Amino acid sequence: MRAALLLSALAQGVPGAWALFLPHSFFRNFPLPGRRWVAVFAPYNEHLVRDFGSLVVALAVVLLCAARAPRPPLVRAAALAQLVFSVPHLLFHLHHLAMFSPADVVAQLITLVLPVVVALYLLWASARRGGDHGTAVHTPVPYQ
Repeated sequence: MRAALLLSALAQGVPGAWALFLPHSFFRNFPLPGRRWVAVFAPYNEHLVRDFGSLVVALAVVLLCAARAPRPPLVRAAALAQLVFSVPHLLFHLHHLAMFSPADVVAQLITLVLPVVVALYLLWASARRGGDHGTAVHTPVPYQ
């Protein structure tokens, strides 16, 4: 479960930090130079890109906190936050795939579906392993 939380935090945090600190570069080059997944939705708006970046970094912080102390309520909150972001993001892109090459469509679908699957796994695993008793998932330390 910690690995899933850490990988999710990394997957959210890296592009989020890119958008926050280098918004124009993110807009023109995400996910890699030459791919331009964001720039196809012109025009560029620095404020919007920086806000997106800061919110995604905030999600990464919640995921990191849950990885550090994987208590069921915190893991569920992190997983739900990931779903609240990832499901609408996936739905938007499902309706805008026609403007991308087949390789980009496949890559987008993988990168957009995976966070949803991981969040659902985290919800399932946290319910299975810890219930709502307030104990840590991997250690018997009481919830404080």
